[in-house]
Parts: sequence; structure tokens; C-alpha cells
Amino acid sequence: MIEFSNLDIIRNLLFATQWTILLSLAAFIGGTSVALALTAMRLTGNSAMNMVVRVYVEIFQGTPLLMQMFICFFGLSILGYEISAWSAAILSLTFFTSAFLVEIWRGCIDTLPKGQWEASRCLGLGFLQTLRHIILPQAIRVATAPTVGFSVQVIKGTALASIIGFVELTKVGTMLNNATFEPFKVFSLVAIIYFLLCYPLSWYSKVLEKKFNVSR
Repeated sequence: MIEFSNLDIIRNLLFATQWTILLSLAAFIGGTSVALALTAMRLTGNSAMNMVVRVYVEIFQGTPLLMQMFICFFGLSILGYEISAWSAAILSLTFFTSAFLVEIWRGCIDTLPKGQWEASRCLGLGFLQTLRHIILPQAIRVATAPTVGFSVQVIKGTALASIIGFVELTKVGTMLNNATFEPFKVFSLVAIIYFLLCYPLSWYSKVLEKKFNVSR
């Protein structure tokens, strides 16, 4: 058994936390970008595009994130595309995040009165003008709180990247446990760090909800 002081354990966990944060940010930015494109496709009203978005959402919401990581990491390698654990984790988390965000945003847009689209057409506004000046400013207010709240799920989802070999907080916690044989201490610290990462976002989401009067 290797001797690790409490300070050594905390230092290693905090170093790994940086990778968890970086992976979460990369996945959230990527997922937001994909979700924006999918939302735009859905708003066009084209039946073929709506079907593509619907199938995409069903696939990535209806399958476990862990399976998606396995497919990205091992499946692409079988097809001849070598991919690192970092890239596979970002790719799978991006798909996962975008599938949920596009549904969150769809629900937020659907809460807006349908008459606003008709009124915009009567005023001679085009589709893009209506989106830019009327729909998006209102939808953003409604969607901000649940979007921030969902970022908590992205952070917790990064823990699954340890299964494909990416060294982040959970992976380092497992390695330290194997070295120290002190699972309660190590994983309690891991849980505390995850809580410190996630709780501020959950709290801020509630603050935004009250600020934008979404609950009313």
C-alpha cells in the first residue's frame, strides 16, 4: 500500500477536477452549438428536417450515455478511425447534451403565444426577422434557467468518461482508492467536489427562474 497524506489526496483530486471542468465546458459548448442548429431545423417547419431532429433526439435520449461513449470510443476504432478517450468523451457528451437541450428549448419556444408568429407575418416580417426580434428575446429568458440547470447533468455525466480511460475526477478517485485502500475517505472527497461544482449551478438556475418570473 502506498502512503498518501490527506493533502496528497486532495491535491490529486483538485488537479483532476480541472479536467472534469474542461470536459464539461467543451461538451456544453459543443452541445449548445449542435442544439442551436437542430432547433433552427425544427423551426423551419419542414417535415423532413423535423423527422431528422426527432430521430436524433430519440436515439440520444433513448440510449445510455455510457453506451454512447463505448460506441464513440470503440466503434470508431473498429471502423478505422483512431480516437482518443478525450475526443470520444467530448463527442458523446456533445450528442447527449444537444439531444436534451433541443427539447428544453423546444418546450420554451412552445410556451410563447402562437399568435405572435401570425402577427409578425401580418406586419410583413420574414421568418428570420421574427426569430431575431420577437421569438428569441422571449425564448432566451424562458430557456436560460433550465439550460443552466441542465449543465449539472453534463458535469455528472463526465464521470462516465472514466470507463473509457479518460483521467478525470472519478478516475483519479478510483486510482487513489486502489493505492490507499481508503474508499470512504477518497470517494467522500470526490462526492464533496462534485457537490461544490454542481450546487452553485443549481442555485443559480433557481435565481434565474425567479428573476425571469418563469414560474409565473
